[in-house]
Amino acid sequence: MVPISVVESELAAQFQQLGPASAPAYERVKKVIAAGVRSGRWAHGQQLPSEHQLVSALGLSRMTINRALRELMHEGLIERRAGVGTFVAVPKAASALLQVRNIADDIRRHGHRHRTEVVFVREESSEGADPELRDAAGPVLYRSLIVHFEEDTPIQLEDRLVNPAAVPGYLERDFTRQTPHAYLNEVAPLTRGEHIVEAVLADAAERRLLRIGRYEPCLLVRRRTWSGDVLVSVARLLHPGSRHRLEGSFGADWSLGHAVDR
Repeated sequence: MVPISVVESELAAQFQQLGPASAPAYERVKKVIAAGVRSGRWAHGQQLPSEHQLVSALGLSRMTINRALRELMHEGLIERRAGVGTFVAVPKAASALLQVRNIADDIRRHGHRHRTEVVFVREESSEGADPELRDAAGPVLYRSLIVHFEEDTPIQLEDRLVNPAAVPGYLERDFTRQTPHAYLNEVAPLTRGEHIVEAVLADAAERRLLRIGRYEPCLLVRRRTWSGDVLVSVARLLHPGSRHRLEGSFGADWSLGHAVDR
């Protein structure tokens, strides 16, 4: 971790190198901070100099520094924590809005470590479940509750109901070694899916598992997946809003878009 005094002096030197004619002062401040973040010179989560320190080091007004930091925060490069300081932002986990893919693969694609904590995997009555799943599964279905972590940060609570007729070995799987998504795709390959995305507040048990505050907004993805004509799984995927975003792209013909899971 680079000491703040070193970061401060580096920013001052780089700011002076840009010269006053290159861009407005606040833009030059943004440029040197952004360059340090994007190059990896300053690590995700590393504290940066305060407004006061930057004013002193760069010889600029507090208004100029505040504008630069505010815009960098809105662009997602830094975080400003009231009463604590300014930090290099930790990238949010991203998942595709229109595709269904493995959360572990997404996390590893970012160069981070994925792990799970299995709360339970068990057999339950299908009473009160999704009517189509209940009709397909009969009186009993399988349920798993799993927390997915990026490094040591919980980013998804996966509450999944599974059709035992389609996936009879579900209860025996070790989901600390393989995600439910990966296993289901092996046993009953996905041919169709649907989802609903909404903003919600987590309940007390969910907040405890995700390690979030009472008023932390969350993204909830409700997803149903089929293999052939058989409904295989109904999942409730809960993500802390500050740690996650949904991404997607589409063309004029929606069939050209990505239809994928996190």
